[in-house]
Amino acid sequence: MKKILIIEDDHTIGEVEKDYFELAGFEVVLSDNGQTGLELALSEAFDLFILDVMLPGVSGFEIAKKIRAIKDTPIVMVTAKSEEIDKVKGFSLRIDDYVTKPFSPAELVARSKAHIQRYESLKEFKREPSEDTIKIRGLLIDTNSRQVFMNGVELELTRKEYELLVLLSSTANKIFTKEEIFQKIWGYDSDQGIPTIAVHVRNLREKLEFNPSKPEYLMTVWGVGYRIIK
Repeated sequence: MKKILIIEDDHTIGEVEKDYFELAGFEVVLSDNGQTGLELALSEAFDLFILDVMLPGVSGFEIAKKIRAIKDTPIVMVTAKSEEIDKVKGFSLRIDDYVTKPFSPAELVARSKAHIQRYESLKEFKREPSEDTIKIRGLLIDTNSRQVFMNGVELELTRKEYELLVLLSSTANKIFTKEEIFQKIWGYDSDQGIPTIAVHVRNLREKLEFNPSKPEYLMTVWGVGYRIIK
């Protein structure tokens, strides 16, 4: 039985959520106070957290921040607000999903199940590192299955983007010249030119980096080439 923590100060909404999750076979702990909920979140083991944004004591964002400091457990934020700035703030804290009131309790349960299943699949994947795995901070590459994850989220890469990332990541911190990259990825008999590398680097950064204009992984060495920072 999966155990979830719901922190919701609206008694009616909290009880409805609790009922739906219990009907779906979950064990539910319900808290209506931010500080109390935070203490529960940090002291007990849960499979998923559902946090309201506006809470007495401690906000949902602050709770999420403290959870993320020590746990990767899925977090779903629930709020009456709909401003885009709230969603941006939530995702910057690596919140898994964002639900705006009013919402369907059945849909909330279904989405929560999906996040738990995805999280457990990733835990199994991370539990079995092998020579086919490249791990650099939040970046995880499985060269056997050709899957790439960033902070647990799978990235959809083209074949050339994947090959470029594997090449650079295979020897982190090493500077690969543009000529090296072109020869290894495209081959000298390709009708593509070296400038195509910059296009693929830009596209890869859009998927890989939190802020592509300030990359933390895929760095340009001006006048020479590129490297992945470990």
